[in-house]
Amino acid sequence: MGSWPPREELVVDVAVVGAGVAGLATAIQLRRRGRESFVVLERGGDVGGTWRDNTYPGVACDVPAPLYAYSFRPQPAWTHRYARGAQVQEYLRTSAREEGLGPHLRLRTDVLDASWDDDGGRWRVTAATPYGELRVRARVLVTAVGRLAEPRTPDVPGLDGFAGPVVHTARWDAGLDLRGLRVGVVGTGASAVQVVPQLAGLAERVVVFQRTPAWVVPRRDAEVPEAEREALRRDPAAVRALRSELLAELDAGIAARRRERPALDALRSRALEHLAAQVPGGPLRRALTPDYEVGCKRVLLSDDFYPALLRDDVVLEPSALQHVERGAAVAGSGMRHELDALVLATGFTTTRPPIAERLRGRGGRTLAQRWAGGMAAFASTAVPGFPNLFLLGGPHAVLGHSSAIDVLEAQVEHVLGALDHLRRTGPAAAPLEVAERTEAAYLREVDAMVAGTVWQDGGCSSWYRDDRSGRLALLWPASAAEFRARNARFDPAPYGAAS
Repeated sequence: MGSWPPREELVVDVAVVGAGVAGLATAIQLRRRGRESFVVLERGGDVGGTWRDNTYPGVACDVPAPLYAYSFRPQPAWTHRYARGAQVQEYLRTSAREEGLGPHLRLRTDVLDASWDDDGGRWRVTAATPYGELRVRARVLVTAVGRLAEPRTPDVPGLDGFAGPVVHTARWDAGLDLRGLRVGVVGTGASAVQVVPQLAGLAERVVVFQRTPAWVVPRRDAEVPEAEREALRRDPAAVRALRSELLAELDAGIAARRRERPALDALRSRALEHLAAQVPGGPLRRALTPDYEVGCKRVLLSDDFYPALLRDDVVLEPSALQHVERGAAVAGSGMRHELDALVLATGFTTTRPPIAERLRGRGGRTLAQRWAGGMAAFASTAVPGFPNLFLLGGPHAVLGHSSAIDVLEAQVEHVLGALDHLRRTGPAAAPLEVAERTEAAYLREVDAMVAGTVWQDGGCSSWYRDDRSGRLALLWPASAAEFRARNARFDPAPYGAAS
């Protein structure tokens, strides 16, 4: 699929960078609307993005499975309440195949440069492939590279000199055998709470390095009975209704993030009760109790993380990894732990995506230069100085309480509306470009929504925040429904000549 040698130059209406959840959603909707002049450029050897890359033991979706399928391609056959990573990946691969995306996909195609040609009114893209260089000219460029594409390796002295294997959860080595080894896990975020229970009992010893404790609530995962799955297969309306019900349920969680009572107190109590039910009072429970407000960081779901930490062969190190020696890791507490392997559950580079260095707008200015003071975009999608460029999953397109699928679909609708507008106005029409003042007004609206929320006043630091601007640059600080109402419909009025 998408593996034949490229032509010298490919001329299309739309070039999409990335074949993960957002890129595939864009491509599917383009095809469904009769648009065949597009290409999807994917650096990996398969579609799936995050779900292709993350194959660590225990990887699974952390929102109810029906919400991790496209609304326009419901999946009634999830085997568990929370879909396993391999199932999500297979869903995405099946979606690409059944929607006929093969002729439009260019796998193992790494975008090196994408520059706006003001004279030609086109984006000129250069990409590296196994067959040589591919050049693409496109009227519209859509980036769908995601926030979880570039693993973050901590800057820890001595890490390069560690004698054993070092693996990031997002670059798991399928041949890695940790049985009987002493394994250090760095981090206690979303990936760590899934992988630690899988390593406990497999490794001789597991040491979990915790810089900051997380709020954790019950997951209550379970297998979906075959009778229930069969009923959903027979009734597509029931699948849609279930998805809507779950989305509304999770969207109601925005009240706690807005510090509304009793919602905030109820969420905090739920997490504290879960901790108390699974961890006896004492030093371990105290070490696992956050000192910041619930919801300030993403609230994690797990039924087995706390029990794993109670095992005799698992140690919680309640301080960050400070430095690494050839056969040991030393924590901020001064404790030295002899280890044979290190697992980095340390998240991703989110506010400085490498693609920003490769996108050049008017005057050759890169998106990275534009974002030197922090990430920003109008409607979370368009950037001044970058005509006919649309970002999916960029600034203010992450949800801290629900599935991001609904947000991504709303952004795709915005892009499709822009394409319809360009088609109506004709090939000679001016490109779509948002004005500086328009972006600034949008950012003021978002900042006003952030004010008073747990994300601003909750007493934590998180990957949602851009350290250059101090702004909550990645997160959408409201419900998915509010994002859709605000940004899904394309309105040409805010676009035009930049000023």
